[in-house]
Amino acid sequence: MRLIPALALCAAGFAAAALPASAADAPTKVVTVISSADAQTQLMGMVLTMQSIKGGATGHMLLCGPGGDIALKDAPESATAAQPPMGMSPQGLIQKIQEAGATIEVCAIYLPGKGAEADVLLDGVTVAKPPAMAARLMDPDARVLSF
Repeated sequence: MRLIPALALCAAGFAAAALPASAADAPTKVVTVISSADAQTQLMGMVLTMQSIKGGATGHMLLCGPGGDIALKDAPESATAAQPPMGMSPQGLIQKIQEAGATIEVCAIYLPGKGAEADVLLDGVTVAKPPAMAARLMDPDARVLSF
């Protein structure tokens, strides 16, 4: 009976199709958008971004609204206060992510909304350009995280 080998071959094909993509097929970039005012939520987004970078992805962070406050030289206490369990602050971790090679930007409307200029931002943090940011978000090689 030849039906059983044919069924086995079909089942093997369906099983292979259901397998997750290999690491080679995984996104090579991570774009993290942080807009939450909550320090623990901000940190979780940053922790996942850092782990992605350590796994070989390139990192890009966009900080908007209250998330943008992390990038201020004169940041609020919520951005600089150490959080459990590692005793890291959102601002401290964003600087480590930057040192790991990630690009950090604030939303294009963040500084005008604050009535401020780019000199209030931490060194190396820039203002996002909407066309370039949209291209990053739509890049098929990117995974977008939002917190």
